[in-house]
Amino acid sequence: MAESYKNLNIWKESVDLSTYIYKLTKGFPKEEIFGITSQLRRAVVSISSNIAEGSSRPSKKDYSRFIDIAIGSLKEVESLLEVSFRLGYMSEIEYGKMIKIISGLGVSMGGFRKYLNK
Repeated sequence: MAESYKNLNIWKESVDLSTYIYKLTKGFPKEEIFGITSQLRRAVVSISSNIAEGSSRPSKKDYSRFIDIAIGSLKEVESLLEVSFRLGYMSEIEYGKMIKIISGLGVSMGGFRKYLNK
């Protein structure tokens, strides 16, 4: 395992994704502040938080469980972005960029989970 979760690319990329989502949701309608905006922000922050929390666990099996939770949060973000796109809260270009980032991060997180489960 990495010396620190901060050295993991999946953690760095998930923090970058959080930054993108926070900036993106600033442009969402104000009536969504307690709806999609809040849910997206909580879900995206949960990804890096679970990677960090899992790194403190005593076994790779425990760490893997937190990676599973982080992957679940990533899928939640993906779903919420789909709804947001369909509601017209973002452009097709913005949506495509986010989905590309999410897809790459998902592959990387899946690979890290496989490493932990060896």
